[in-house]
Amino acid sequence: MPLSTEEELRAAGVALVAGSITDLAGVTRAKYVPLRRLEAFARSGMGVSPSWSVFCVDNGIAFTPNVGVEGDLRIRIDPADLRIVDDGVAWAPGDLTDQYGEPADLCTRSLLKGVETSLRARGLTALVGAELECTILAPDAGHATTDAWSPYGVRTSLDRSAFLVDLTESAERAGLGIEQIHTEYGHDQLEVSLAPASPVAAADSVAAARILIGRAAARHGLRISFSPVPFDGEAGNGAHLHLSLADDDGPLFSGGQGPHGMRPAGESAIAGVLQTLPDLLGVYAGSVLSPARLKPGNWAGAAQCWGLENREAAARFIAATPGVPHGANIECKLIDPSANPYLAAVAFIGSALRGIDQQLALPAEVPKDPAKAAQPPPMLQTDQETVIKALETSPVAAELLGEAVIEGLVAVRRYEIATFGALPLADTTRALRLAWSC
Repeated sequence: MPLSTEEELRAAGVALVAGSITDLAGVTRAKYVPLRRLEAFARSGMGVSPSWSVFCVDNGIAFTPNVGVEGDLRIRIDPADLRIVDDGVAWAPGDLTDQYGEPADLCTRSLLKGVETSLRARGLTALVGAELECTILAPDAGHATTDAWSPYGVRTSLDRSAFLVDLTESAERAGLGIEQIHTEYGHDQLEVSLAPASPVAAADSVAAARILIGRAAARHGLRISFSPVPFDGEAGNGAHLHLSLADDDGPLFSGGQGPHGMRPAGESAIAGVLQTLPDLLGVYAGSVLSPARLKPGNWAGAAQCWGLENREAAARFIAATPGVPHGANIECKLIDPSANPYLAAVAFIGSALRGIDQQLALPAEVPKDPAKAAQPPPMLQTDQETVIKALETSPVAAELLGEAVIEGLVAVRRYEIATFGALPLADTTRALRLAWSC
């Protein structure tokens, strides 16, 4: 469970405290202090260059007109958020602030806190759940196994039982709510589902889970890739988010007279998510590797539509049934691990709120494979240059994310285009296989 006092942490064997942010490229970066400096980490924070936010996947820096070599920001943590993530090490998510403690323009965690404020102002509550897909690797970053793979198979999972038990135990110690673990469709692929939580807590859990999965794997001589496409021609990894919304009268996605029990505000929320997908795809899946995953037939949500339990739709609706313990929700399937989880949640919830505010009408459901529909819905344009240009010029993105975040995110992704865009996909997958690993 989270530990907050120096005495509790010392008794638990903690010697080192980490505080991290996730940058605009989706990479988690941290600073560490001895336990005796915990109070300073919380009060004053640890200094970082503003360029941290525009570090790139290969450690290049995408300077912008407003982010250069000058200035100083701080990472501040709340000791109440500390979790033990490795032997002797406790970690907490950090806020990026100026030297006076005010949120920095590029603090994505503070931006998500603002979304929680917007929810409260509307009399709404939100729960967000996450599914993390990753690929288990050998120490040399190649395939962990050469045996025939059985998706969801007992053999393929029990062959890694020591690692999975270690992961489960370490997550329990850290107070991380793992709901389900299974081996996935792709060779050596693993999926970990997390319990729903408030938006900031859910994004924090994604960051914690990626660290815990990586550390548990390392203890068993393995490595973990959170790349959207670790190997050319093989299965990609998603980072799906689920969203439920409620007001004083109950859930918005159930209890009504609309499709599958939706209430009018729930219909508008889904309509808002769908309407803004082309504008916000650069947030959800904007990396140089994202287009290789986001294709029809990959169950990645490449179609701009919704459907009940439709895994090819960008928005998969899960109805309130006895088989759904957390109630009706909507899943954004196209998010991949290159996305900053705080920004992805901002975009997802923000677009849903925008739909509610504008009372948007829900488009017709696509109940089957969109590619085989009599009137196929539009497929999302996934070319990275197109995606980033849409983000850069979108009034919706400017409204939800702010100019500073868009400028930085566009710079980071354009750096990827310039550096990797002309390379064969096999070379790029190899170069970035561990870029998002923790």
